[in-house]
Amino acid sequence: MANAEKTSSGSDIDEKKRKRKLSNRESARRSRLKKQKMMEDTIHEISTLERRIKEYSERCKVARRRLDSLESENAGLRSEKTWLSSYVRDLENMMATTSLTLTQSGGDEQEANADGDCRRRPWQQYALSKMATGQLFSRTTQALFYNYKQLPVQRMLDFDFLCGRETPSVAGIINPGSEGFQKLFFGQEEIAIPVHAAIEAACAAHPTADVFINFASFRSAAASSMAALKQPTIKVVAIIAEGVPESDTKQLIAYARANNKVVIGPATVGGIQAGAFKIGDTAGTIDNIIQCKLYRPGSVGFVSKSGGMSNEMYNTVARVTDGIYEGIAIGGDVFPGSTLSDHILRFNNIPQIKMMVVLGELGGRDEYSLVEALKQGKVNKPVVAWVSGTCARLFKSEVQFGHAGAKSGGEMESAQAKNQALMDAGAIVPTSFEALESAIKETFDKLVEEGKVSPIKEVTPPQIPEDLSSAIKSGKVRAPTHIISTISDDRGEEPCYAGVPMSSIIEQGLGVGDVISLLWFKRSLPRYCTKFIEICIMLCADHGPCVSGAHNTIVTARAGKDLVSSLVSGLLTIGPRFGGAIDDAARYFKDACDRNLTPYEFVEGMKKKGIRVPGIGHRIKSRDNRDKRVELLQKFARSNFPSVKYMEYAVTVESYTLSKANNLVMNVDGAIGSLFLDLLAGSGMFTKQEIDEIVQIGYLNGLFVLARSIGLIGHTFDQKRLKQPLYRHPWEDVLYTK
Repeated sequence: MANAEKTSSGSDIDEKKRKRKLSNRESARRSRLKKQKMMEDTIHEISTLERRIKEYSERCKVARRRLDSLESENAGLRSEKTWLSSYVRDLENMMATTSLTLTQSGGDEQEANADGDCRRRPWQQYALSKMATGQLFSRTTQALFYNYKQLPVQRMLDFDFLCGRETPSVAGIINPGSEGFQKLFFGQEEIAIPVHAAIEAACAAHPTADVFINFASFRSAAASSMAALKQPTIKVVAIIAEGVPESDTKQLIAYARANNKVVIGPATVGGIQAGAFKIGDTAGTIDNIIQCKLYRPGSVGFVSKSGGMSNEMYNTVARVTDGIYEGIAIGGDVFPGSTLSDHILRFNNIPQIKMMVVLGELGGRDEYSLVEALKQGKVNKPVVAWVSGTCARLFKSEVQFGHAGAKSGGEMESAQAKNQALMDAGAIVPTSFEALESAIKETFDKLVEEGKVSPIKEVTPPQIPEDLSSAIKSGKVRAPTHIISTISDDRGEEPCYAGVPMSSIIEQGLGVGDVISLLWFKRSLPRYCTKFIEICIMLCADHGPCVSGAHNTIVTARAGKDLVSSLVSGLLTIGPRFGGAIDDAARYFKDACDRNLTPYEFVEGMKKKGIRVPGIGHRIKSRDNRDKRVELLQKFARSNFPSVKYMEYAVTVESYTLSKANNLVMNVDGAIGSLFLDLLAGSGMFTKQEIDEIVQIGYLNGLFVLARSIGLIGHTFDQKRLKQPLYRHPWEDVLYTK
């Protein structure tokens, strides 16, 4: 029995050894494949760098040739020469820094630890080679702005002017689906910036613009950012939106690293290179920029997760040092497109930056990549760092702070642990955020004492012209208005008609006549008046397809024209001979009645002047076939109006004209004209001067225009619904003569 157990035990040991050998072989195989993949990625990235150097070289040649051709030309091209010279210098710097990356292609592999530490591996360093070697922006950097927002674009242009740039930093605007130009100010000069409908078109039109500023919402930010990254001219993409899905962000990061491009954000305010270029709303207002001395370069490189705290730190740095050289807010999301260490390593290779300031926050392990860089000696300039969120330990449960990534997931992600790790790695870490300013000052003062920082000559920035709107608001200037309106006001929570809120009109159950009384006469007329207005509109809405207005509308609609064109073609026929005699009827009836002229004196006097009596006469109506509309209006007035003096005078005139001809009856123009005089005079709400003004201006014809528009619109819809063909007048209805 004992021998059997011993044999069984030996067999188990052999089996374990066999499995261990297989496991080791599999691990070795995976390791070889991994190293092979690493090598392939490295070769690919080196090839990308070589292509980039070639691209920069070609651009440099083209720019130099253009410069040479300008030497003999006039001084009017001086600004182009200045820009080209600066552009050539930038290209030469880019070639130099990219070449430096190629010469530093060695390095030991650094595997991620078991906790998933985010230390860079060699092939990742190559993928971010542009970031690892120098500055992203310069005084000639130009950007494309996606999803137009007036304020951030204008702030960028104001910053350009403040810094003395020759050319605006915004080369073009991309608004999907629209094209043209957008007017903005560059100092005192108003400029037109091209607007493009697509990213591809904008990049083709502005090949020197290599920064893409994305103000799209979180729903479309990822797709538009990826489209920009795929453009060969775009090198940096800044994503402002918060709430971009993490899976989309990871894809953007992977593509950017594989193609040697830089992503700032999402959830970022952007970045700034003092005296050169800024993204969108970075650093806030012009007053804040001036106070922070961002109009000229300093000696400090700053990087933070928070955009709001960046503004605070720019001010702090300006108080105790010579100011910021470059500042970046990487954004507060869990997966930022570029990390704190990416930018610190980049700052380390910019000669103008003498020290760096880092403001991190609890949550995530981004700060540990900076710890590793410090330990490995990759950073040889002073780093002052502070990780915010030390108060989190005061809470009994885990707390989510403002940013998506500001949430401690364990002791290593706490602010205290990160601050200690940074201090142990050689960073200058104060005891509290309040002590951060003193730590920055002491570090800078030490550099000055050692002669590593040269004094910067202060310059006086130019005065940015104040916008008229803000100057008026602050009481600095006064400007005349261009339009006067007394009938409506849309500045409050709801529109008002003659001071009456829209909600009040609905709640009181007022009708169209009441709205007309408010908008036309600026007062609430009695109900019988507004009812009369509504009756006039109903009775005059249409008079069949044969009258001139309807005929014109029908012909136009059948020609395939739109609603507005068809309506206007009919309205244009309204005049003295068709529907436009209401004002004249009221004017002549009022004058004659007020002067106590007899119908004989009135009619014969008009005849001597060669003027037809407006409101009298009809083509088809007569003494025995009266216009039903006239009868209805007169019946309503006799039952509801306090006085019908002018209508009765018009009736006596009709009696006299009928003695001359059977068709000289009162038409609807005469009825409305005379009755409207009774409405205005009898309501007691208008002065004699106001009544004369209403008649003179043409209010009454407005009733016919408003009413007949209803019918003309109906005729337009009727012809289109019936799908009627183009109208052609028949020959037999035309008299052809010499």
